[in-house]
Amino acid sequence: MNKDVRICIIGGGPAGLSAGMYLEKKGYFNYEILERLDRVGGKCWSPTYNGRRYEMGAIMGVPSYYAVHDVEEFCGITHDGPKLNRNYKNSRGDVIEPFEPKKNILKIPRLLKMKKQVKKLGEILETKYKGYDVNGHRGVAEGRYEGFSQVNAKRERVEGVNPNLKDLTLPFNEFCKLNGVELIQDIWIGPYTSFGYGYFDEIPAAYVLKYLDFQTCMNFVKINLWTWKEGTQYIWEQLNAHLKNPAVLNSRIEKIERTEDKVYVTVNGEVKEYDKLIVTAPLYIPGTRMDGQKGFVEYCDAREDEKELFSKIDYERYDVLAVETKPEDHPEISYYVFDNMTKERLGHMMVYYRRWKDTKDQVITTYALRKHKDTKEIPYEDCKKTVLEDLKTMHNPASNVINEWSVYYFPHVFSKDYADGWYDKVEAMQDKYNTFYAGEIMSFGDMDETAEYSYELVERFF
Repeated sequence: MNKDVRICIIGGGPAGLSAGMYLEKKGYFNYEILERLDRVGGKCWSPTYNGRRYEMGAIMGVPSYYAVHDVEEFCGITHDGPKLNRNYKNSRGDVIEPFEPKKNILKIPRLLKMKKQVKKLGEILETKYKGYDVNGHRGVAEGRYEGFSQVNAKRERVEGVNPNLKDLTLPFNEFCKLNGVELIQDIWIGPYTSFGYGYFDEIPAAYVLKYLDFQTCMNFVKINLWTWKEGTQYIWEQLNAHLKNPAVLNSRIEKIERTEDKVYVTVNGEVKEYDKLIVTAPLYIPGTRMDGQKGFVEYCDAREDEKELFSKIDYERYDVLAVETKPEDHPEISYYVFDNMTKERLGHMMVYYRRWKDTKDQVITTYALRKHKDTKEIPYEDCKKTVLEDLKTMHNPASNVINEWSVYYFPHVFSKDYADGWYDKVEAMQDKYNTFYAGEIMSFGDMDETAEYSYELVERFF
């Protein structure tokens, strides 16, 4: 492609900013990033409280976050944040140790069986499901893999045929049952459901295992985690500052018109002309959101194939509260509440997070889901009330809510559409209308997977 091609990137989150970085690395400098908010980072949002930043969105990374490490190297920064740790409580607020045999004598047979199943899963992922960890979803429904391996930072290009990969279209609980590893869900649920990515009976296994591939999940288990002193948003603020063309903030896109060879974007009343479009913002948002955010199909000249495919996208209703406590009520550590990570406990707090261990003059953040594909959505205010009651039950009552966020979170499709080849149909449309589709839906809703997909997109088409 001509290196002078004019490229518009919609979205200044990890996917959009990474696209700019990878384009620059290949010699493309005629790009512009349009961000609707007054900040960059997307779901990496790290506000400040009492002189320190806390996390409202992404919290951590792991050593296998190769795209994030690319950004660190590009910007000359590193993961220098506080060390994380956690404990567990039941729904009554009692501290428990679910994985410690000495504290769960009656559960020793189950824990031993779980340990064997974890080992078995690791083995079958490397053999029976070879290619499962390639970034993105291209080919999975057809029983093949194609892309960049995530085994190490070299990201070698791999491809092959593996009919077993079709199993990844099943809901994760069915995938586990098929392979006789049902108990591993007790481990995977912590960094999956509590982080807002849905329930194992509704989400295709491909999402779970491409995010929590065996290497990544073991890093979570061993608490081998990265954080950033100035928050995850700092990563993307730094990247934005190092790009030749930083994101244009407060860009209100009113209309997009695509001709055979041009793309016209009306932003803040001005019509801008480009040759190519990379969309990292939401493609489709079902219903009406409280914040007024709209999907791509609502402000562009969406074609029938785009409307049909993108209308199948759903997202998680995931809420975050940042609360103050009295010093005597401040938790001594972060807690997971496994009892609340079931669809029967929708709207209850699944985890609460203490970021700074050396002081009690900071906030704690809480996380809750309020929608399952088979249930009615719980109203936001009802969920908020439940979470505040849960904090009382946990013996860490909030004295004040200082921040709250209900963000458009983890766009995905369900098993039927995944198995019907949704991803292969969308991938076949790349550049069809001088438009490329990237961002969370094309990979997964964490910062590394989205950035990694931008790397692959640039490698494939530019």
